[in-house]
Amino acid sequence: MNKNTIFTILSIILLFIFLYYANHHFSRYTIIILNNIAITMILAVSYNLINGITGQFSLAPNGFAAVGAYTAALLSLTPAQKQAMFIIDPIMPLLGSIHLPFLAALIVAGLVTAFFGFILGFPVFRTRGDYLAIVTLGFGIVIDIVANNAITITNGPLGLKGISNYTNIWWSYGWLVFTIFVVMSIINSNYGRAMKAVRDDEDAAMAMGINTFKMKMIAFVVGAFFQGVAGGLLAHLITTISPTLFTFFLTFNLLVIIVMGGLGSITGTVIATIVIVWGSELLRVFDQPMHIFGITTPGIPGLRMIIFSLLLIFVMLFAREGIMGKKEFSWDWLFNAIKGGAKNGK
Repeated sequence: MNKNTIFTILSIILLFIFLYYANHHFSRYTIIILNNIAITMILAVSYNLINGITGQFSLAPNGFAAVGAYTAALLSLTPAQKQAMFIIDPIMPLLGSIHLPFLAALIVAGLVTAFFGFILGFPVFRTRGDYLAIVTLGFGIVIDIVANNAITITNGPLGLKGISNYTNIWWSYGWLVFTIFVVMSIINSNYGRAMKAVRDDEDAAMAMGINTFKMKMIAFVVGAFFQGVAGGLLAHLITTISPTLFTFFLTFNLLVIIVMGGLGSITGTVIATIVIVWGSELLRVFDQPMHIFGITTPGIPGLRMIIFSLLLIFVMLFAREGIMGKKEFSWDWLFNAIKGGAKNGK
């Protein structure tokens, strides 16, 4: 076992020690934010695999998250809960009788979403660039229409309520660590190098013998799996879901995160998620009345979003490729930086 693996394991242990402390000492509000950070990070990291690493401009995450959320919720709800909830039309008999444990429901939700990604990949990857974005955007719209009209499956606009609050920081951060491990393993493998070649120049990659369709499909399906799991975690965190929860605004937020962090950088995605999710909560103070030097200013709803947008513009002006660009954190880089700082301090 090399030193990089040892320090990575130690950092994961420290993370879970922090989570244990947070779970026993932080407020419920802070715990919810920590869960939101982890779930958003799962969505963003898996989204960066197809957009940043493979270079395919997909706009499908909101649709995949919706599929995962509905699947996990329907599988974890008891038959009695589903029977009482579906008041317009009775639930489909097959779905009404199924009840699975939380972990099994999440895994099945991920697999169902991955299957949707696999089927969608065949028509999607016949296109490139803006056309690919339009096709995947259409997928999210179709899922929204189905969620509103498939009454016997989704309960329509009423959505699903009374979902058990299974998601906690152990589930969310456990899945986050697993997601980053899988995505980074792919990136550092031959598949990852082939995906980057597709991103840099798809025609040249094809000329070199790379099966570009296969590489794009792997990234798309793996990303869809984890986005489905994240949707399931979100459903069991907020305990109620409806079609309005999974609009294009969700995909837009993820796109902002991966661009701000750096397309192709998982480290940048992690940093940008923390900055955006936690930062937007910290800026809520600007929506409330404030007392500054004896002057009372009225609360202006939405002011925090204006300030947040200005901060994003500032970041993008001075970091054109995002916070990390395409670079990744490594222990060797950290040790070399420490050594360099120590030498300069002498």
